[in-house]
Amino acid sequence: MAAAKRKRELGPAARPKKRAKGAPTGPGPTAKAGPEGAAPEEYSIPAPVSQGKWKNKERVLIFSSRGINFRTRHLMQDLRTLMPHSKADTKMDRKDKLFVINEVCEMKNCNKCIFFEAKKKQDLYMWLSNTPQGPSAKFLVQNIHTLAELKMTGNCLRGSRPLLSFDPTFDKEPHYALLKELFIQIFSTPQYHPKSQPFVDHVFTFTITDKRIWFRNYQIIEEDASLVEIGPRFVLNLIKIFQGSFGGPTLYENPHYQSPNMHRRLIRLSMAAKFREKHQVKEVQKIKKKESKMLIEEDPTEVVFETPAEEKPVEIQLVKPESKAIVKDKRKPRKIQRKKQKKLFRTEG
Repeated sequence: MAAAKRKRELGPAARPKKRAKGAPTGPGPTAKAGPEGAAPEEYSIPAPVSQGKWKNKERVLIFSSRGINFRTRHLMQDLRTLMPHSKADTKMDRKDKLFVINEVCEMKNCNKCIFFEAKKKQDLYMWLSNTPQGPSAKFLVQNIHTLAELKMTGNCLRGSRPLLSFDPTFDKEPHYALLKELFIQIFSTPQYHPKSQPFVDHVFTFTITDKRIWFRNYQIIEEDASLVEIGPRFVLNLIKIFQGSFGGPTLYENPHYQSPNMHRRLIRLSMAAKFREKHQVKEVQKIKKKESKMLIEEDPTEVVFETPAEEKPVEIQLVKPESKAIVKDKRKPRKIQRKKQKKLFRTEG
């Protein structure tokens, strides 16, 4: 009410004039004076760099198949927390084919997808796809550590935008360059996203070591610009890159990839080889024991360095040795006397 009264008290001359559209906001003259008698020249205002509108509308669908364990579920939840432009969906049935995911992304209005596929309740595969045109990449996920672990001491603002740091190897080979563009489009938070914060306080790093991609998440500390790991962390072992979304022609196949089944088979074979070797050693030892001993002729050179011992004279004892005195036990006569006394008492009684 007080504000309304103050507006009424101001006259039309005292009220502030409305700023024309496109006019400068700062103090100073509104027009540039030209020559005498000519009209004032208009200001040329450059277009704003950004009007604060959400233009890059990337949405990422993050979900999984049935049969995942608790660690995979926590990893999936951590990625949803770190990526404000992500969406969730219910678990997909194992019997459904992967082409169905394109329809799910279309219903959820998502153009990117991270799909976790579990097999045998111990192997985890990750699909990164640009739906519905493609390309898509399939990875084997190894060495998973989540945000809930106590080793990760860092912390960042929820919904903040990350910096993406890539290994120089991503620019040297074509299949890594394709993966780099796919990572940029999926993991980078769009500017001016409604759920994001206008701050950059953590870094996503993608490093290539041992033919694998290592993912790490670090917090940027303001005081000394040092890095503290937040999590999650995992290792991606590339399997194939497809032209389409969740299928299609194969663009690249990793020659260094070894399936988990083959890895477990090689471990079993190595264990069996060790057991077989021990068994063979035992059999050889048994055969050696059963063999008849070979009589080897005496070698005269074996006695060369032996020194004979001094011969001692033999002493013959002619006198019989004295017998030792037999010491009788003093306690025995006392026991005999006691027994006699007991017999006397019994007979008198």
